[in-house]
Amino acid sequence: MASHTTHGLPFLPGNSFRDTTKLAFHRPQTLSYKNGYALPLRPTVGIGQQPLLSEHIIQNEMKQLSSQTPTLTYGILRRSPPLDFVPAHVAYDKKVLRFYGYFQQEVLDSPEEHVRVRPVEIYYYLEDDSMCLMEPEVENSGIPQGKLIKRHRLPRNQQGEHYHWKDLNLAMDLRVYSIVYRITHCDPFTQEFMESQGIVLNDPEPTPSDPYTSHRTQPQRSYITPSDDDNLKQFLKKDRKVLRFFALWDDSDSLYGEKRAVTVQYYLVDDSVEIREVQKPNSGRDPFPVLLRRQRIPKHIKAASESFPSCVLEVSPQEVQEYYLPKDFKVGEELRLLGKRFLLYDCDEFTRRYYEQHHPDIPLKPLPVDENTQEDYKRVIPPYNGFGSLEDSFQNCLSLIPEPPKKDLIKLLENDHKVLRYAARLDSQNPQDDGRRFVLSYFLSNDMVSIFETSRRNSGIIGGKFLEKTRIPKPGSTAEKPEYYGPADFAIGATVEVFRHRFVLTDADQYVLSYLESVAEQDLIPEQTLSSLRRALGQSKAPDSNHMPQNLPEVTPDEGRPPSS
Repeated sequence: MASHTTHGLPFLPGNSFRDTTKLAFHRPQTLSYKNGYALPLRPTVGIGQQPLLSEHIIQNEMKQLSSQTPTLTYGILRRSPPLDFVPAHVAYDKKVLRFYGYFQQEVLDSPEEHVRVRPVEIYYYLEDDSMCLMEPEVENSGIPQGKLIKRHRLPRNQQGEHYHWKDLNLAMDLRVYSIVYRITHCDPFTQEFMESQGIVLNDPEPTPSDPYTSHRTQPQRSYITPSDDDNLKQFLKKDRKVLRFFALWDDSDSLYGEKRAVTVQYYLVDDSVEIREVQKPNSGRDPFPVLLRRQRIPKHIKAASESFPSCVLEVSPQEVQEYYLPKDFKVGEELRLLGKRFLLYDCDEFTRRYYEQHHPDIPLKPLPVDENTQEDYKRVIPPYNGFGSLEDSFQNCLSLIPEPPKKDLIKLLENDHKVLRYAARLDSQNPQDDGRRFVLSYFLSNDMVSIFETSRRNSGIIGGKFLEKTRIPKPGSTAEKPEYYGPADFAIGATVEVFRHRFVLTDADQYVLSYLESVAEQDLIPEQTLSSLRRALGQSKAPDSNHMPQNLPEVTPDEGRPPSS
C-alpha cells in the first residue's frame, strides 16, 4: 500500500495518506547490459514513477544542506573538528606566475644601432615570494643569454621591502638593480590567478622589435629574369670542349714591358676564360703559368656600377649586362680583357672547325708573328785550376749548387776490393831520391790510384802515404777531353807521371798478370804490357794469386799502409 507523507510532518502513524489513483508501485531499472557488459544506470524517476526529490531542490537548498550541520533532537551538540592547516609552501607548490617583458640596453660606438631591445621572462614563485629573470636565447646573437637574475627575493626599495605579487601588473615598469624592465603581458594562468585575487590587470602591450635584428632579418629582394639557356643541356653537349687561341700579351706600356706569348682557352661548357703564359727555358721568370684563373669575364657592366672600383668589391652577376662569348674572339684582331691587350694571331684545329660550323660569318685571319729567338751561346768551361779532382771542379760549372759526380754502381759492386799493385821507383835528378821504393795501387772499382812509400832504415826519409786515392790524368790531357791512366798503361819499365813526379814501374803482383790476361780481349790490353809482366814475373812460373815479389811489401788496399807487426 502506497502512502504519501506530508513534507514537514514526522514519519509517525496517522501522518501518512494513501494515494488511491496510483497504480504503479515498481522500482525503476538501474542495471543494464551493453555489448555483453553489465552497466549501472542512473535512475531518472523514483518508486512508482514518482519524480526524484533531488530534482525539486533548488541550488540554495543544496548549499544549505552541504553547509548546515544536522542538529540532534536528543543529546548534547558536539562541535565539528576544525579544518587542517595547510601551509603556503604546500598550497602554492609548483605554482608560478609568469610575466613577459623587455629592457633596453644602450649601445655605444656603433653606427648601425643606438639601443638594443632584449626580451625577458619574469617568474614569480608563490611558495616563497621569490623571483627569477630569464632571457630567451637567440642563435648567433653574440650576447651571453639565459638566466639574468637568479631566483631570490628581489628588493623593492632601500627600506628592506621586497616585491610581492600584489605589486606586479601589466604595462608597468619594474626596477631591479638599477635596470628598468617593462612588463608587457602574462600567461593565462597568471591572468586567472590575479583576477581571482581581485586585482584588475591593465591592457597588455606588444613587445617592440629590436631594430638591428629587424634590419638583419629583412632580406634584400632581387628579381632576376630567368635565362632561356638550359645549363644542363649546355653541360651535356659542350663538356670537355675548349677553344684555344694563341695570342701575344702586349705589355709594352708598362715599365720594362714586353710582348709575351700566352694561350687563351675558352670553355664552352660555362663560357669561362683562362689565360696561360707560355714558359720558355732560361727566361728568368718564375714558373707561374696561370696568368688569369678560369672565370667568366664581363664585357659590359651597368652604368650605375662602373664608377665603383672593382678592386674593392668584385662585380656581381646582377651588375653585368653581357659576358664575353665565342663570337667576340676573332683571330687576327686585338682583344681587350680586364684592361690587358691580347693579339689573337692563331688558333688550333678544333677551334677552326667550330667557327666554320657555328660562326661561318667570322673570318679567321692568322698572322705571322716574329718571335724573338735568343742566340745559342756555347758554354765555355774554364780551365782547371788544380784544386780538387777534375770531376768535382767540373760540377761547379754545371750548376750553382754543385752535386757530387755520379758513380758507376755496377762497376763498384763487381770490382769491389780488387786492387792491382805495382812496385815503382822515383825517377829524379836529385841523388837523395835514389833508393826510394814505392807501391802503386790501382783500384778497379773507381779507377783511382794511391801511392805508398816503403820505409828504409837510416835513409833519413819517413815512409808512409805518398799520394791519396785519386784519378791521375795523363800528360797532355785537357779539361774538355780528360784521359786517365788505366791498367793498359802500366807496363813494367814504363814511366808514369803523377803530378810532375815521374815513377818507373819495376815489378807487379801475380794477380795483375792473371787479371789482365782474363780481360785482355774485353778491355783491349796491349800485348806489350802483358809481355813485360810475363818477363818480370818469369814465364816458367805458374799463375798463383798468392805470389808476391820480395821487393813488393803487403799493403792494404784501403789504407795504403803496411800492417803493423
